[in-house]
Amino acid sequence: MDILSILNWRYATKRMNGQEIPEEKLERILESVRLSASSIGMQPYNVLVIKDKELREKIKAVANNQAQITESSHLLVFAAWDNITPQRVDEFVNRIAEVRKVSVDSLATMRAYGENFLNNSAEQNFNWAARQSYIALGTALVAAGSEQVDATPMEGFNAQALDELLGLEALGLKSVSLLPLGYRDPENDWLLNLPKVRTAKEKLFISDEELESKVA
Repeated sequence: MDILSILNWRYATKRMNGQEIPEEKLERILESVRLSASSIGMQPYNVLVIKDKELREKIKAVANNQAQITESSHLLVFAAWDNITPQRVDEFVNRIAEVRKVSVDSLATMRAYGENFLNNSAEQNFNWAARQSYIALGTALVAAGSEQVDATPMEGFNAQALDELLGLEALGLKSVSLLPLGYRDPENDWLLNLPKVRTAKEKLFISDEELESKVA
């Protein structure tokens, strides 16, 4: 499908049928997330891939009992770094040197970009990292659609309880969003056949000419 067909096909699936996603489809979705855009290429987050049904039952209990969590094939948990640390900056620079086969010393500019975050508070850095994780979430939604895999982005969960359940503090992470991946249940999903509602383009987009007239 072309990109517009994919975006028209996908929707926030409310009920899934429990069918398992073929491994090759899952891997392409995950690789798309790995290749997603990120400011300075740092990717300040991790994505947990949870298949275990028992663990997803526990997650469901702290996520408003949303059915997709256990009816899906896999659950992705997007978790942002709780802070940018010198160690994380080092790992970022070392990875660039490794992949591009250059010396670490030649990456002084990239190191400086990373070290700028060390002047911020942990809260500021987490908020930035969380925003970066949403770019990857958006990529995952489009990638899933291209594989004809349904996905439902979720913020409706108790982040503190989920962090405790998954032991994320020890990993220097905080949960930001959930993304069940699976297949729609046509018999039980009330949203499936309803028209997609989006802002009209005349309302959504503002050209530079219109901007000038609006603020004059």
